[in-house]
Amino acid sequence: MTTETIDDAVSRVNASTRQPVLFIHGLWLKPSSWDRWAEMFDAAGYSALAPGWPAEVGGAAAPETIGEVAAHFARIAEALDRRPAIVGHSFGGLIAQILAGRGVSAATVAIDPAPFRGVLPLPISALRSAWPVLQNPANAGREVRLTPGQFRYAFANAVAEQESEALYQAYQAPAPGRPVFQAAAANLNPWTEARVDTEAPRRGPLLMISGERDHTVPPSLTRAAYERQRRNRLAITEFVQLPGRGHSLTVDSGWREVAETALAFIGRFV
Repeated sequence: MTTETIDDAVSRVNASTRQPVLFIHGLWLKPSSWDRWAEMFDAAGYSALAPGWPAEVGGAAAPETIGEVAAHFARIAEALDRRPAIVGHSFGGLIAQILAGRGVSAATVAIDPAPFRGVLPLPISALRSAWPVLQNPANAGREVRLTPGQFRYAFANAVAEQESEALYQAYQAPAPGRPVFQAAAANLNPWTEARVDTEAPRRGPLLMISGERDHTVPPSLTRAAYERQRRNRLAITEFVQLPGRGHSLTVDSGWREVAETALAFIGRFV
């Protein structure tokens, strides 16, 4: 799955009669973080693909912007013969909402999504999680790698230390710093790329999942995004908070609960 080129993945999915599901990972995780999810969705009758960000597939050089990443995944979604369901985590959850607002998603699940313009809470834990990037303006032009301690605070605070270290070794990857600066300044910049059309008529059904103990995207941020999304009177918008879960909820030992929640929602609509 993870060694597949984008063209090969699109061809594979289009050759299938199954409903496609597009997975979008966030910063500091590898595309392989979705491997178990893809297997579960494939077994349930879907056709999954989990491509990397532009720089990961050789299509761009860091730094990547939110707009560039959204355009990259929009091209992939539009190359599919059927509108995909889209599942995104963290910054991938923001990208998923951007694409839903453009009408390219059949159903969307945004898991602990990075905030967009109009989402106002700024919890201290979110600032601390982003501080490895925000502490140095030069990080906007380069990739930033988390230390094991930074990863534990931002991602794996809700699991045991041994599991945190294993997750770091398996899934952590350096990430472009620019999207973090863009999201942090979204409410100060009227032209920000961290913008979601929450009232788009073709947005489609949307589920927002929040981890109760998430430091990077605390429940107050996901709840605030949900309150803006639920203003869309033409599409279903739902919110689920999972108790005791941190930002690593898509990859840690409790991943299956999250995947099953997303699968059940998508199964209701596509």
